[in-house]
Amino acid sequence: MAASVTTGVMKPLLGKLTKLLGDEYTKLKGVRKQASFLRDELGAMKALLDKMELMDKLDPSAKNWRDHIREMTYDMENCIDDFMRDIEGADAKVGFANKMARFLTTLGKRHKIANRIEELKDLAVDANARRERYKFDDCVGPSLGVVVTDPRISAMYKEAAGLVGIDGPKEELVSLLMDSHKKLRVVSIVGFGGLGKTTLAKQVYDKIGGQFYCKAFVSVSQRPDIKNLLCGLQLKLGMEQSSQAHELQDIIDRIREHLKHKRYFILVDDLWDQSAWNIISCAFPENVNGSRVMVTTRLDDVAAMACQSDTACIYRMKYLEEQDSRRLFFSTIFGSKNVCPPQFQDISAEILKKCGGLPLAIVTIASLLASNEARSLNEWESLKNSLGAKLATKPSLEEMRNILNLSYMHLPVHLRPCLLYLGMYPEDREIWRDDLVKQWIAEGFVCSLHGVDLEDVAKSYFNELLNRSLIQPVETQGGEVLSCRVHDIMLDLILSKSTEDNFISIAYNYEDMARLQDCKYKVRRLSLKSSDGGATSETLATSMSQVRSYAQFGESKYTVPLSQFKYLRMLAFEFPDLWETTIDLTAIGHLFLLRYFKVLARSADVVLPTEIRGLEHLETVELFCWSTQGFPSDITRLPNLYHLKLPYGTVLPEGIQNMKSVRALHCSGMSESLLEDIKGLSELTNLKKLMLCTPYRQCLTIECADALTSSIGMLRDLKHLSLCCRHELHDYGSQLDSLTDPPPRLEILSLTGWKFSRVPKRIGQLPCLRILKLRVSRLSSDEVCVLGELPSLVSAIFHVWYVSQEKVVVSTGLFPVLKDVCFRSDEDVTAYLSFEAGAMPKLQKLTLGLCWEEWRGATPVGMDRLPCLEEIRVWLQDTNNESSTNREDVLADIEYAFKGAASVQPRRPAVTVGYGKPDTL
Repeated sequence: MAASVTTGVMKPLLGKLTKLLGDEYTKLKGVRKQASFLRDELGAMKALLDKMELMDKLDPSAKNWRDHIREMTYDMENCIDDFMRDIEGADAKVGFANKMARFLTTLGKRHKIANRIEELKDLAVDANARRERYKFDDCVGPSLGVVVTDPRISAMYKEAAGLVGIDGPKEELVSLLMDSHKKLRVVSIVGFGGLGKTTLAKQVYDKIGGQFYCKAFVSVSQRPDIKNLLCGLQLKLGMEQSSQAHELQDIIDRIREHLKHKRYFILVDDLWDQSAWNIISCAFPENVNGSRVMVTTRLDDVAAMACQSDTACIYRMKYLEEQDSRRLFFSTIFGSKNVCPPQFQDISAEILKKCGGLPLAIVTIASLLASNEARSLNEWESLKNSLGAKLATKPSLEEMRNILNLSYMHLPVHLRPCLLYLGMYPEDREIWRDDLVKQWIAEGFVCSLHGVDLEDVAKSYFNELLNRSLIQPVETQGGEVLSCRVHDIMLDLILSKSTEDNFISIAYNYEDMARLQDCKYKVRRLSLKSSDGGATSETLATSMSQVRSYAQFGESKYTVPLSQFKYLRMLAFEFPDLWETTIDLTAIGHLFLLRYFKVLARSADVVLPTEIRGLEHLETVELFCWSTQGFPSDITRLPNLYHLKLPYGTVLPEGIQNMKSVRALHCSGMSESLLEDIKGLSELTNLKKLMLCTPYRQCLTIECADALTSSIGMLRDLKHLSLCCRHELHDYGSQLDSLTDPPPRLEILSLTGWKFSRVPKRIGQLPCLRILKLRVSRLSSDEVCVLGELPSLVSAIFHVWYVSQEKVVVSTGLFPVLKDVCFRSDEDVTAYLSFEAGAMPKLQKLTLGLCWEEWRGATPVGMDRLPCLEEIRVWLQDTNNESSTNREDVLADIEYAFKGAASVQPRRPAVTVGYGKPDTL
């Protein structure tokens, strides 16, 4: 069951109390009675807490009560976890008689826990009494929401001469709106809060509004009164008020009738909800007079809803380029001079980096620096160092906080902890979606939906944060966003909210961690983002004993006291640059509640416990390291392990066939794995993702390669298969073609480590395949046809050694949904590749890799027939031939040739030419 931010762990706690009332615990009458009482008391509070979660602002006494309940439920869950651990012991499958025998041998400890439960029971009684005494239920309602000045008001009236970086976007939008189409066109402007959507829309509105018979500007906001909004629209359109039109349907009918034969232009600003658009849009009649509607929104799904017609389009706001950021920053501070004094150059660059091209942040912070409060270099330095705190407390930054806070308050309750959890990561860090998905699940943030895989639910959470522009996409593949980044200003808000709700505690050194013991509340989630300082582990042990999640980024001078973190559920160490250091993690064997465990330390020696069978809740083990000591052989006995990434070179664990729960497995030590363990892979029928590699220059035997392909054929639910396994056969293709019935649900197939003589025919039998990476000795038009008929393929990389003497033609109708493709060859790929009209109709990015010495001066024939092409990348493989003095000349010639070819493309694709290997799309 999922937990929101302010209810802490209320839902999981109620679930555990309900478990204590089950048949298994009938003999523990005293415990059952207390559990029943606590469940009823907490259940009575939960409804009020849920209402409080939706409030913009709470009365201080109500907030204090809410925070007290949150901390109390954390402590209650810890107490119940201690009790259940002692009852169930290391092996949950033993009989109740054995559990009771163990129970009787630890009566002293249990008596202490019983007293603690009694104390918590008294706290719950006091909390409910306080609730009734101060009538908190009466305080929760719409009246508690605060009304602030609409921050877009000033943007509407900005003078055009004072706006920076707006000319290009304004002309693009004018071009989209003022084309020759006579049908009604809707254009949506979508982007992160503070990017200047309203400013841009108002400038476009002012420039072209006079060319329409009638126009109107309406602001929707988060909680619109649609009836009043449409009444206001009538007035702005110059319509007379009707004494008879009081119902919403009547108002819509009057507006439609008024606009039916007119050329109109409506700007709908700050749209938050699809349902609001569904009603508002009813007032805009379809006509052939060249009418236009422009919408601004932060939400992708709302923008898409508004742009469903064939003439509609979406315009995505971009962050300011560095030059425009500097112009806006300096002009705000120093006026028309637009010149920065030398002493402020370096510090201004650091502040601008923190603003990340967000106009709202640049203007707000520059306005503060322009005031009399910040005229010295020390004051600038102070502002830079405390920008996060200033966002929460400085009145002159309140406008920016209000804008970002709107996005947070508009989030559904279940998404708020997911967003705040991003505060665990350092600033500017690329955050991988799959890491977040597993961490959210381990934390209990993801709601279970009937018939829907929990990881799919979590991925939908991630996508919703993207759609709301709260996180920025970084790495994409096959139309999916695989990683994200958090804007610095949004991160400041996240950290401010996390502090307010005691959700995450941040430390930048060990002195910070020591100071956390003096905080008002216990530390529940801890992120250490640096390694400076030198407090001892003994100092931290007591204050950190309640930590549920711990993440460390950067080198550590010593290992944290993990043995004291007995309530830990999530543990992550990420320090990829650590060299020749030993990391002792043997203490994890005692972390009974641990669900997620990850270590990223490629060049460190990680010491693990020899046994971890007691960690029955463990779901994820991911070890990105080159060396380990004492890898636990009993890992195959963990009943709930779903994700396993073995250290580099580690073989498949003996008894792998017993790991029935595993859904994702990554092993890079395949050449040393025993034949029986490779055969055992066939019994992991819950596997959805399988990534196997052999260490550098090592090979699988023929017998192991045969056993591997045979096992893969048994994995019917497999969706992702990645094989980078060299083996002794000269013709690798025979193995895959021996799969008479390949896993039918494969969506991702990466065979970069297997060199095929020809394209395996079995690949053509995979209707769900979305992403394909393939190495072949030769490629022909016929083989391209086999791949081109895959109905779901959206991304592909083809590495070809040799080609046929004839052209490789991509024929009409092939690759119907392909968006990204890379052709890489040791020959001149540009000379043999050609496209017929109607081939790859949705291709957006074309990547070509070739040896620069082989280039014959051509570009692929028919590139102008790719109607959606937006980007061309040419990567030249460097042969390190220093005597080749004309390399730069060849590069310049290639760039000139491809830019010439791009100039006749329908969308004028961008061209990039450089050195490297196009291994990813």
